[in-house]
Amino acid sequence: MPPAAHPQPDQHARHPAHHLGVLCALAAGAWLGAAEAPTKLVNSGLSPYAVSLCMVAGVFLARWTLPTLFQGTRQVFADLARNRHLIPIAILAGMLWAVANTLTVFAIRDVGLAIAFPIWNTNTLIGILWGRLLFGELKGASPRNVAKVVLGATAIVAAAMLLGFSTIHSSGPHATRAASGILAALGASLLWGTMYVPYRKAYLSGMNPLSFVTIFTIGELATVLLLALAFDPSGAAAVLHSPRIRPMLFWLFLGGFVWVIGDIFQQYATKYLGIGRAIPLSNTNQLWGLAWGALVFGELAHADAMHRLFVVAGSVVMILGALAVSTAIATEREHASTRAALHRECARYGLDPALVLAAYLGVAPVSGSMRASRAWWDLIIVVVAAGLFVTLGLHAGIPALPLNLRWTAALAALLILTATTAAYRLWSQTRFE
Repeated sequence: MPPAAHPQPDQHARHPAHHLGVLCALAAGAWLGAAEAPTKLVNSGLSPYAVSLCMVAGVFLARWTLPTLFQGTRQVFADLARNRHLIPIAILAGMLWAVANTLTVFAIRDVGLAIAFPIWNTNTLIGILWGRLLFGELKGASPRNVAKVVLGATAIVAAAMLLGFSTIHSSGPHATRAASGILAALGASLLWGTMYVPYRKAYLSGMNPLSFVTIFTIGELATVLLLALAFDPSGAAAVLHSPRIRPMLFWLFLGGFVWVIGDIFQQYATKYLGIGRAIPLSNTNQLWGLAWGALVFGELAHADAMHRLFVVAGSVVMILGALAVSTAIATEREHASTRAALHRECARYGLDPALVLAAYLGVAPVSGSMRASRAWWDLIIVVVAAGLFVTLGLHAGIPALPLNLRWTAALAALLILTATTAAYRLWSQTRFE
């Protein structure tokens, strides 16, 4: 491990960081894909604003609970105090996420989960563009690596389109609202592609991902609450008072919680890989979205041979695209470009480049007393969160949707496996720094 005062990324240190980032991105894809499944409840008659509000409430709960479990609120607040300039940026990122998430609910309602997914996953290309323009990503990269990232990302987008076509039926229930659903998904794509700019800016300034997501959620919850009150006040009130909605709250809160787990992995992937590599890999969530849509909800039950061919072809192309991106290991010239962007951030905000670089590499020194110190309110946060989920679970009802419980259990087991593997690697290599 390089010394804390003057860390220098060497050839041996870079590759484990790259592989760790790839693992986090793939784990993010699995969890982000699963998180969209509860939004199918919008087809049970719930308002999209109500669905988004409930999910973001679950997100808010998770974004405070998980960092508290991993490092404690004292360390979170200390990190925020060192990076006050990033607090407005994190809140802005949360606002972008909230609007994008609301748009996805409209898209799912109007065109279905498997069609909406590939459209908003075009944020892959938007993210690559922002990464290159603002942070010099891929600058100095070898032509081979540029080709791997750009062509791999393009292949993932193309594969997502093929997977989306697998569920298109011209006479389907969403045909009359297809245009609005497509526009909503495109809007989500633009906002989610742009949302990664604050992510990258935060980590080039040395902020811990767990601290970033904690403050991020303030922008999320405030924005979605304003949207609900402005455009659907009756739906927002029904979330609290309607006995019809109460049995569904657990599933929507759970969807938000699952999303946060995926997003935390995505944050680490963005930190260690950059926007251009992290977004394409995490957008393999399309495969997981298809799995939940087809295997759990039966979206392909009546598909013909042509649509099934689209599924096979799209899946193969997406896997090949992900393989290309994951093997594009940054060269020393590209790392030099990243360090130049980091120094620009330090100069802009008066930060110590050595300490910021150490934090960026995941080797920033944290005092033993701070790491070991746990505030008494940490336990209260965890107990309240657990108690709320138990309470909602006791009142949960089975959604009025066709569900394959065996596939639900199988996919849930795979989620646990991916999260356990990625979290163990993060802890063993970086202690979640």
